[in-house]
Amino acid sequence: MTKLKAGIIGLGEVAQTVHLPILQQLSSKFEISALCDISVKLLEKLGEQYRVGNLYTDAVELTEQADLDVVFVLNNDEYHTDCVVAAAENKKHILVEKPMCLTLADADKIIEARDKNDVQVMVGYMRRFAPAFIQGVEEIKKLEKINYAKVRDIIGPNIKMIEQTHHVHRFNDIPESAMEERWTRARDMVLEAIGDAPVDIQNAYRLLCGLSSHDLSAMRELIGFPKRVVSAVQWNGGGYINAIFEHDGFYTSFETGVDQQRRFDAHLEVFSETKQIKIQYNTPYIRQLPTTLSIKETVGEAFLEREIRPTFKDAYAAELEYFYDVVTQGKTPKTTPEDFKEDLKLFNMIVEKLLETSVVKQESV
Repeated sequence: MTKLKAGIIGLGEVAQTVHLPILQQLSSKFEISALCDISVKLLEKLGEQYRVGNLYTDAVELTEQADLDVVFVLNNDEYHTDCVVAAAENKKHILVEKPMCLTLADADKIIEARDKNDVQVMVGYMRRFAPAFIQGVEEIKKLEKINYAKVRDIIGPNIKMIEQTHHVHRFNDIPESAMEERWTRARDMVLEAIGDAPVDIQNAYRLLCGLSSHDLSAMRELIGFPKRVVSAVQWNGGGYINAIFEHDGFYTSFETGVDQQRRFDAHLEVFSETKQIKIQYNTPYIRQLPTTLSIKETVGEAFLEREIRPTFKDAYAAELEYFYDVVTQGKTPKTTPEDFKEDLKLFNMIVEKLLETSVVKQESV
């Protein structure tokens, strides 16, 4: 079996709790061969923990390491495009965590770099690789007609789950100038993406690109891209969003937000005339909490309920095994940069409706 040498850019919560342990678990497929982070103390700590000698504070330098096959881009999303393009230019295959980028122009840069260098770029939408989701997609294909759909993601901060289950290394050696540069970069990217919008709508856009991108990407695979956004509102400074989408012959409600509850409620649900299909997710930071598929249906005189747990294998592990096959077998991933562009388009449709709602509110005051 071919073993892929992997370089990891960004060693924060998701890398420490998910990617590094799974890559270590999949040691017959991947070898962790290089690490990169702006925190020198964190870099040295994880280099020692995972016995990796190739340590970098510059992401571009990591992508230049000659023996690497793949690069995982797990750092702050404001830097994703630079890292993906550099890895592509150095002939590395790439898995980039969502959001792949924040603007359509950057998405096009990534596509151009991928095509120019004949490498694979896969976006890390792990929820779309959960076995229960994949089975749910097949169940929904069997429906003659959809009456209604619901997409929900209301969660508490990730740290509330992580602090009870993991020891995440954090150090305070990141220069203040680097933090300021990051926020400036983020502001400029959001300005490019949606224009000079009010701050709360800028915040809503970041929520869409972050947490909500999982839900809307999964929704597209499950029931397709909506024909239009009928309505959309945001409140709590952009921390909550509710929208209604029109699909072909039915409508979908979308609700998302973050509160201070120590719980994770994310699901997609589809209603037909006699059948109800629900895919329920749990926090990815506690591995082996299974994604489940719930089916309720009326058959003759009976109302039947089934809950299906295809496996205890978590969605991240399934995703990384899929990525391995993409690289070694040359197949096109389903979560391509082009696929991610569809999410950016939908985010912009939602923002346009949020701006319309904001204007109506102002005029009614």
